[in-house]
Amino acid sequence: MNKISLIASFVSVLILGACKQKQPAVNPEIPVNLLKVKAKNVLYYDQYPSTTAALSQVNLLPQVQGAITGIFFTEGTHVEKGKKLFEIDRHIYQDTYDAAVANRKVAEGTLTQAQQDADRYEYLNKYNAVAKQLYDHAVITLQNTKSQVSAAEQAVKTAKTNLSYATVYAPFSGTIGFSQVKLGDVVNTGATILNTISTDDPMAVDFVINEKQLPKFERLQQSKGPAVDSLFTILLSDNSLYPINGKIAVIDRAVNAQTGSITIRLVFANPKGILRVGMSCVVRVHNQEAGPQLLVPGKAVVEQMGEYFVYTAKDSLVNNPKAGADSAKNKISKLFAVQKKVQTGQTIGGNMIIKSGIAAGERIVVDGVQLLHDGSQITTANKVAPSAGGKGGR
Repeated sequence: MNKISLIASFVSVLILGACKQKQPAVNPEIPVNLLKVKAKNVLYYDQYPSTTAALSQVNLLPQVQGAITGIFFTEGTHVEKGKKLFEIDRHIYQDTYDAAVANRKVAEGTLTQAQQDADRYEYLNKYNAVAKQLYDHAVITLQNTKSQVSAAEQAVKTAKTNLSYATVYAPFSGTIGFSQVKLGDVVNTGATILNTISTDDPMAVDFVINEKQLPKFERLQQSKGPAVDSLFTILLSDNSLYPINGKIAVIDRAVNAQTGSITIRLVFANPKGILRVGMSCVVRVHNQEAGPQLLVPGKAVVEQMGEYFVYTAKDSLVNNPKAGADSAKNKISKLFAVQKKVQTGQTIGGNMIIKSGIAAGERIVVDGVQLLHDGSQITTANKVAPSAGGKGGR
């Protein structure tokens, strides 16, 4: 045998040996843990980021010009409607008022004299004892004097109004903030902000919902039945629960065409002043759905491009590779994963509510989902450590 024949024989032996090696399984079973889905009563809240707001808020602007001569409140405290807050230098407005009152008295005296002259000339005119022109002039003078008295009256009212504007009072009960002016500062009419006051009891809480949820909140607003306990509550920024429940006050006029959202306003009593304008909080809306809910572990739900799926286990008969063609056991039962699209609801801790897509009693994969695709052959053999909520049996 020559050298070439020897090499050829050696290669043939290697190829033959390789062909006799056992091939790996084409579709190996994927070990998983299963959980039978059960319906149960679930208490949960829909949560929405929100912000506190005042039902009424106003910037205090001076309506007369002058220097601040008095501040009569403590910043950041509650003030009652009608409380004296600021005083603007009253001297010039008091002097103007006094002058207007004096001018009115002069006008009233002139009116008295004109009335007497007109009465006298009217009497003489009946007997043709006075020139017609003198009588006419007396009547015109009386009319002019009456107009002067009316003008003097208006001047007194204007001066009195300006004098009253020199003192700024609280337009309603609420919390007043930091003053923007100090004693001695000169303020301009309608331009200088003195301070801001806002109502503090009750307090509004605003949050935004998707327009698809609007019918639900409209029904809650119009409902005349007994309110569900803790229907509307709020969590404060430190995650503590505000101790008073709220109610719907206003649903905004229109849906935002760009975002498809609309604002809801709740009202909460605030007797202790815990809520302040501009606070961030979370509105909790009590679950109103009656009947049991399907609750599954969140790790069993797979998200793909904004859609949610779970894998259910399905028993199917397949050919038994170990049985002969004529054997009565040529079919055996195997488990396969079936991908199902679901509609998810509220997340509660590590679990998630499933609105639709699966039914109670179905078995879902809770471990090993990352290795699956629709139609994967699966097994519940003890190859995966059990997890919370998972079951190792079929």
